[in-house]
Formats: sequence, C-alpha cells, structure tokens
Amino acid sequence: MKTSTIVSISVGTVVTGLLAYAVYFDYRRRNDPEFRKALKRESRRQARIAKEEAETQGKQQREEIKTAVQEAIEEGFPTDIEEKEAYFMQQIAQGEALAGDGSDPVGAALCFYKGLKVYPEPQSLIGIYDNTVPKDILEILAIMVAQDKNLKVGNFGASSETSDSGPGVE
Repeated sequence: MKTSTIVSISVGTVVTGLLAYAVYFDYRRRNDPEFRKALKRESRRQARIAKEEAETQGKQQREEIKTAVQEAIEEGFPTDIEEKEAYFMQQIAQGEALAGDGSDPVGAALCFYKGLKVYPEPQSLIGIYDNTVPKDILEILAIMVAQDKNLKVGNFGASSETSDSGPGVE
C-alpha cells in the first residue's frame, strides 16, 4: 500500500472517532439527567476555583502594592526644586515605558506615584493621569495614593480605599 493511502485511512479513522465521540457526548448531554448534573457540578467547581484564584491573586497584589509604597516612602523623595524636577521627569518616563510594555503594572503605577509625590500640584497631575495612563494602572495608583496618608489629592484614592477592589486588583 502507498503511504498516502495509509495516511488517508488513518486520518479518516481519527476524524470518524472524534465525530462519533461528539455525537455520543451530545446524546448523553441531552438525555441523561445525571450527566447534565455532573456537567453543572463541574462547571460550578471550575467557577469557584477561578474565583478563589482571583481572590488570592488580588490579595497578593494588594500586599505587593502596600510593600512598594512603604519602600518608596522609606527611600524618601528629593527636596531641592531642581532635584524634584529631574526626579519627576525620570519617574514619569520610566512609568510610561513600563506602562507601554504592560509587563509590570505595579511598577508603572509606582513610578507614577513617585512622580505624584514630588509634583507641586498633585491634583492637576491626577487629571493628566486620567487622560493618559491606562485604566488598570490608574486603579493601582489610586490604591497607592490611598495607602499614603501624607499625600493629599482630593478624593482620588478614596473610592479605592473604601471598596478595596477593582478589575485586576481583586
């Protein structure tokens, strides 16, 4: 026999087997109440596992955010006007680079937070951030602002402080 004939027969057999399994699965799904119940149980179990993983991940991210803010405060910030300006430009550029590649949203938010700390009018900078910073990073930044009791920017961090959650931060 030719190789192409053997391959054709093998492929046909596999496709026929898959089609037969699909028909059998559909038949059981439609006609077997126990099978439907088992599918629903499995679906609920998968949903519960996904929810627990999201909660765990959210808690880890909140701890990471809290630690990052504490470390930034302990590091301190420049006090001289020229140093503040250079520091601000460096942090904003670094935050934009991190936000652009999307690999480290907490790191990007930390850079924007550090820039906010040294900016003379933080409330006006928040307005700029609202228009330029991606939403997920902005939500992390709001949590960071809520963590820092010395930073006064109106009610920017208040909503995150009370709800303590949001997309990607849960």
